[in-house]
Amino acid sequence: MAEYWLTERVRRSPGRVALVWEGREWSYGQLSREVEGYAARLAGLGVAPGQRVGVLLPNGPAYMCLVHALARLGAVLVPLNRRLTPAELSWQVAQAEGTLLIYDEQTAAQAEALAAEGVVTRDVAALAGATDAIAPLHPFSLDALQAIVFTSGTTGRPKGALLTFGNHLWSAMGSALRLGVLPEDRWLSCLPLYHVGGLAVLLRSCLYGTAVVLQDGFDVAAFNESLDRDGVTITSLVPTMLYRLLLTREQWPESLRLALVGGAATTLELATRCAEAGVPLATTYGLTEAASQVATMLPAEAAKKPGSVGRPLMFTELRIINEAGETLPAGEAGEIVVRGPTVMQGYYGDAAATAQTLVDGELRTGDVGYQDEDGDLWLLQRRSDVIVSGGENVYPAEVEAVLREHEAVAAAFVVGVPHMEWGQQVAAMVVLESGRNVSEEVLLAFCRERLAGYKLPRRVMFGEALPLTASGKVARAEVVAQMVASN
Repeated sequence: MAEYWLTERVRRSPGRVALVWEGREWSYGQLSREVEGYAARLAGLGVAPGQRVGVLLPNGPAYMCLVHALARLGAVLVPLNRRLTPAELSWQVAQAEGTLLIYDEQTAAQAEALAAEGVVTRDVAALAGATDAIAPLHPFSLDALQAIVFTSGTTGRPKGALLTFGNHLWSAMGSALRLGVLPEDRWLSCLPLYHVGGLAVLLRSCLYGTAVVLQDGFDVAAFNESLDRDGVTITSLVPTMLYRLLLTREQWPESLRLALVGGAATTLELATRCAEAGVPLATTYGLTEAASQVATMLPAEAAKKPGSVGRPLMFTELRIINEAGETLPAGEAGEIVVRGPTVMQGYYGDAAATAQTLVDGELRTGDVGYQDEDGDLWLLQRRSDVIVSGGENVYPAEVEAVLREHEAVAAAFVVGVPHMEWGQQVAAMVVLESGRNVSEEVLLAFCRERLAGYKLPRRVMFGEALPLTASGKVARAEVVAQMVASN
């Protein structure tokens, strides 16, 4: 492909709907004209090929235009989680070697804090609108870096996954071959565009020539209204969202052919409720390092095997290994390993983490599961210690490090405890320094200054010592059991 996807798409179907936002529709031709304005102004600011540009925005047309404009210029998107604190954002911008940050009125305070540290910032409003300027045409390559998407690691520090246009293309093709693509498809997505799942929907739809029905975050009423009004055929959800929708509606629109649910394991109870309600549930497994989807089970199969996430997509290979790296037979649980053209290039600026995660061309996911005799994948545990709360990944090591910064804390151990609505809630067991005393409220206030809200412990239990296994490791299962028993 010699030209970027949006340019190719406009040449083929300029009148097709590209975006639906708050009742307004943009065709691909209209979207392209707006993107050209953004690209020209970014070029005027000196944005050049390979430059890393941080985007700290809510979902919306401006964000969608920036995704395409940066690609048009050959610059690299660094999507940033607007729920992070200025300290967390500052670290990620520095780690990605970002030289420019785009913000809006909702994120102005965070941008101001970063500007005080020397980061160049620009309000996205100044980039919008018609202009006579024309951005330089940058040659397009599938090998070019499209984005650095941060995903936290069990060591506590976020890691920037390097995703190319080729990664996204193969992911889109594998997804299309599994899900099918219809000319009038409309994909309703409220997933944040700083998550690979949200970003993938934008890029796939451009490749397919279909429409994105975009929302900024999950609001039950707004989501239900869109389902009933906008001719939605596909939607992406995390289990918490689906759980809430099931509480609020009995009938599902005839246009809806797929409700993809991922981000956390779909429980047997939730799958059963979907079957009873007639929801076309498609369970899925994916991760940032593989450009989103890895495996998906379609509704007819999901109804027969509730809990499974199906077989890997075409072009993606999957196997289960033991600690020695040996392939395990069907039915035996081990680490999920992924190989294929969707796998990232590595972690930016972190050779050690890259070498640990990419081994002999395979992605060591850290997730635990098994394949049955049919080759369908059953996910047992995400990334060993990770907590998935409301679809957001929370890594205990990151929260533990913050808790230990408090002068009264001698040790801390963070776990996820089961929760009907959120899937899991963050909980912490804390051991205080001898002779020190501190309340749960004070500790949480301390954490709130340093961690995004979704990472904060919802419960803190104080103990004299952390329970240990025979090998001297903290007994995670025992901590969880104590938390559940005390609830």
